[in-house]
This record gives sequence, C-alpha cells and structure tokens, in this order.
Amino acid sequence: MKSLLADKKILFGISGSIAVYKAAEWVRELAKSEAEVTVVMTDGATRFVSSLTFAALSGKRVYTGMFEPDAGENVTHISLARECDLFLIAPATAQTIAKLANGFADNLLSSLALANRAKMLVFPAMNTNMYCHAATQANLARLKEYGYTIIEPDEGKLACGDEGVGRLVEWEVAREAILSAFAPQDLLEQTVLITAGPTCESFDPARHLSNRSSGKMGFALARSAKRRGAKVILISGPTSLESPSGVEIVNVTSAVQMHDAVMENYINADIVVMSAAVSDYRPEKIMEQKIKKGSDSISLEIVSNPDILKELGKRKENSNRPLLVGFAAESSDHLEEGKRKLKEKNLDLIVINDILGTDTGFGTDTNQVNLIDRDYQLEKLPLLPKEECASMIWDKIVRLLQ
Repeated sequence: MKSLLADKKILFGISGSIAVYKAAEWVRELAKSEAEVTVVMTDGATRFVSSLTFAALSGKRVYTGMFEPDAGENVTHISLARECDLFLIAPATAQTIAKLANGFADNLLSSLALANRAKMLVFPAMNTNMYCHAATQANLARLKEYGYTIIEPDEGKLACGDEGVGRLVEWEVAREAILSAFAPQDLLEQTVLITAGPTCESFDPARHLSNRSSGKMGFALARSAKRRGAKVILISGPTSLESPSGVEIVNVTSAVQMHDAVMENYINADIVVMSAAVSDYRPEKIMEQKIKKGSDSISLEIVSNPDILKELGKRKENSNRPLLVGFAAESSDHLEEGKRKLKEKNLDLIVINDILGTDTGFGTDTNQVNLIDRDYQLEKLPLLPKEECASMIWDKIVRLLQ
C-alpha cells in the first residue's frame, strides 16, 4: 500500500539556521513516505549540518552551488525547478526570506524560487526579534502576495536563549502542510463536524462502561478534511491521539455530553460525519463511592442513551443540510444492517466496516469499508491505511455534494 506522498517530487530548500537539525528529520520522514526528495542547501546551511548527511537521508544527490562542475548542458536552477511537484524551504531564515521577497537570485536556492512554478511552502525560523521586525513581516506579506504559503513558526524557548515566536514547527505540522499542498481544495468554505472515539459511561468513581474504539478513523477524517480546505470541528471521546493540526477539538466523555456538543455545533455545519462509537446504554445511577469487591456478582440498571444520529436525521427531514454521514460498525449482516440504518436515520451516506476483521476492527491502522449512498449505490473500498481510507470517503462525500 502506497503512502499519500509516494512518488511526489519534493524540492527541499535549506538555509542557515540551527533548526537545520530538524530539517534532517523531515527529510528522513519524507523518504520513509516514499517521496522523492531533492535537497538544496545554502552555504550557511552546510555550516550546521553537512550535505553528506542529507544525501544519506534522502538517498539522492544534494545541491549546494549555482554552477555544479558536472552539470553538463543542464542549467541546474532551471532543471531542478522543472522537475518538482512541490518546493519547500525549511528553515527559512530572515536573510533567505528577504532575498525571496525582493527577487534576488544570487545563490541556487533563491534562483530556484524565481524559476519555480510549483506550489511553494516557506517555514520561517529565527530569533523572535528578527521575526517580529517590521522588515521581516513586510517581506513575509510580500511572499504571500506572490502566492507562497507561509507556515507560521511556533512559540517557545529558542536556541539563542530568548523566549518567543520563531521556532521551526514540528514535523506533524509540516506534514499536514505538505499533504494539504497536494490535496484537492474541494472542501473550501465548508464547515465539517466530525465525531470520533468511544464514550465512557461511569457507574462509580473508579469504573465505567465503554468500547474499544481508538478514534483513529475519526481523527484521520478530520485531518483529511482540513487538508482539503474545510473548517473542521472534531468532537472526540477519550483517546490517546494527538489533536490534528488546525482542527477545533471539543473533548467529551459520555454519550450525553457528546449529544449536547453535537447539537450545539451542528447548526453551523455543512457536513456532519458521525464516526464515533457512541455507547447505546449508560448506568441509570452513578454511585457516589467506589463499589467494593464483595459478592460474586453485581447488577447494574442501564438505560438508553440518546441516538444522536437518528435525532440529526429527523431534524433534517425538511432540509437538505447538513449532509449527514453515519458509520455502522458491524459483526454480521453488514450490508443489510447498513441499509437499514441508512433509511431509518435519514442519512445521505453510511460507512460500514467489520469490527471482527483483524485489519479492520477497533484500534487498527488500516480499514476496509463499504459505502452506501442515499440512492443505495454500493461502493466497496479496498483495505487501506486509515488516512487513505478517509481520503476516499471524502472523495465520495464531495461527489454527493455536487
């Protein structure tokens, strides 16, 4: 199974900053993702980390000068620019940003920027006073006018000892920016509400009823929607997952809390995707004290939780919005159960998966789902990593929007 970045030709520019060590990790991660990475370094960058390191990490030649002795008839800054799908610069120093903003072409990196016609990502990294200086801010504003995408640096302790904005972002943020650059922007101006993870229903201060959902599928859907330009609100039960970059997250615990959060937020949503594994039942009473071990058995009175998806379906009976997507995690009669829920809950699409499958159940990194739309058209997706599965689900949702 190929990665989302497989075979993408990425030109990776590196300028002279202590943050070059982070760029080495990024190159390694891109190579692991099967991207073809060509590194271009300024003279300053080679003073922090050698070009040999990046050649070993990328598996490809590293370029450092305008006039390579073995270039032959190729003009390096033209040929490299022609061959890339994406050009990123990380770290981008104040000096390099100034050169890009003013059209300088006095080294290979700045010349490539002028010759390049692919999407351009710039990741600034520098001392906080340098970053906040009016000249740097004016240069960044000009780059935005040129169509470059600027990924704002993080705040924190800097290598020089100062505290403030200027740190090169972490790899997860960079990865999302890179994937966004390749993703179709077909969810622009769409607000998407997604639920994810399990819910937990307490019956005493120490114990609860729950399920085995990890939240991985819902979080993958949130990341994928954000990459495609959507404003994303993610309502999540308890998980151990990192919050997706750029996504508004609402943390809840119980089914009732999830119900309230969904009803508060769905009114502004164009698309609602209910991928959470919401508990069908909860204990009628929560004990104030921990139940002590004693008798061989105990009994709990349980009552139904609100059916969030069904309530949303009823609310949209006289309206075409929001587009409503449900999930059916089934152990038998998968398609029949999916069709029943699609009709009963007034859905536009239902995503059905087998919770007993070794590669498709709770907590796995892969999934194989069947999609049934409002016209009862069935689409069977192959076994895929959850990120790629999420992307294909969004492909279907976009077609339904059209």
